Amino acid sequence: MPKSVNSVAAKARRKKILKAAKGYFGRRKNVHTVAKNAVEKAMQYAYRDRKNKKRTFRALWIQRINAGTRQYGLSYSQFMGKIHENKIELNRKVLADLAMNNPEAFKAIVDKVK
Repeated sequence: MPKSVNSVAAKARRKKILKAAKGYFGRRKNVHTVAKNAVEKAMQYAYRDRKNKKRTFRALWIQRINAGTRQYGLSYSQFMGKIHENKIELNRKVLADLAMNNPEAFKAIVDKVK
């Protein structure tokens, strides 16, 4: 009896990997075994960096809030402590946006917590 192979599914799997490797340099884009390794590594980096992205954005927001509050004689930690004392429900993302793009509204918040 002849050996049964599912070449349709195998070709689809290879095609999926090569499609994901589109734009890579050298053999990584057109040799299946090399492309498979490159795509798997890329997926690991993508997974890891989706987590890192959240960290880096939070750090950026903190820097922006700190820069905004220093103008009015407060440090970031003092400002955030007073924000929580006064029960102002604004997160760091919104506060950073206000500090950058709407300084008069940010100043109003700083004056309220002082």
